[in-house]
Amino acid sequence: MIVLSARNGQEAVNTFETSPVASIDLILMDIRMPVMDGLKATSAIRSLQRPDAGSTPIIAMTANAFDEDRKQSLSAGMNAHISKPIIPEVLFSAILKYV
Repeated sequence: MIVLSARNGQEAVNTFETSPVASIDLILMDIRMPVMDGLKATSAIRSLQRPDAGSTPIIAMTANAFDEDRKQSLSAGMNAHISKPIIPEVLFSAILKYV
């Protein structure tokens, strides 16, 4: 794997937006980030005018673990929601499902 990291939601959007189309296979998105939270960042990525913006899998990895949090993640355009603490098998299973 080649891992790209972003320190905040806006940086995540910028990284995706400036990457070559189809070069990012999966996004692991925290919900609570400075500048722009993960829900807004996901919505921004999904609204970009590029062919992979709607199809690149986005998985929430977050301490927000309630059913309402899960619903918000999915409503923002995420494909899955994994609560912290992260269980490696759950994370790997989600990654394999989408990649």
